[in-house]
Amino acid sequence: MRDKTKYFLYKYTAVFLLFTSILNEIDFNLEFKYFSFNFVYILIFYYSLKREEGGIGYILIFIAGLFNDVINGLPMGISSLSYLLLCAAAVYLRNITLRPSLIKDWIFFLIAISILNFITYTYLILFFNYEINYFDQMINIIGTFIFYFVFSYVFRFYDGFILGRSN
Repeated sequence: MRDKTKYFLYKYTAVFLLFTSILNEIDFNLEFKYFSFNFVYILIFYYSLKREEGGIGYILIFIAGLFNDVINGLPMGISSLSYLLLCAAAVYLRNITLRPSLIKDWIFFLIAISILNFITYTYLILFFNYEINYFDQMINIIGTFIFYFVFSYVFRFYDGFILGRSN
């Protein structure tokens, strides 16, 4: 019974965090003027990169993106496309990596979210005439990049704690 509970927690905690952060609009755009980060990007990238057998799941990520679009008033599919492209980048990194390294993952994450945000905001500007504050977006990218390092340790500790092994 205890092993089933641990497996359930191991498998579905990331899904629970993903939907909770999207449904609560947790983008960590706190009331600080120059501080924000995208927790959903960190969560999706980390679990797509580190768990090949039991990640979040592409269908759940797609549905979470649709929920995010509805809640934030974006055109349908924009967030889903962003999230799935981020998954693709993480899976690509996982497949080409011989020796995993947090620093390499971190740098690749910066490149991935920069390209991803460029594609997303270009699409929003060209086809939907959205007004984008570029300074706020740069702050969000930098904050997301910095907090990936922190949350990777938190997620690794949690997975090790649930599975009963040290990483």
